[in-house]
Amino acid sequence: MSADIVNLRGVRKGKMRAEKDARAIENRTKFGTPQRVSKLSAALREKEQQDLEGKKRED
Repeated sequence: MSADIVNLRGVRKGKMRAEKDARAIENRTKFGTPQRVSKLSAALREKEQQDLEGKKRED
């Protein structure tokens, strides 16, 4: 009938580690792409935008 003893400091540190890991994953996806890939994707987005602007009809 006795409950397990839980050290709250360990729980708090575990929660902080999980948050830090989540932030690291987010930063890896945001800043982890190589510069050439970033420039290529930016150029493709710009080209798509220009193509879309060129296909718009003026009424």
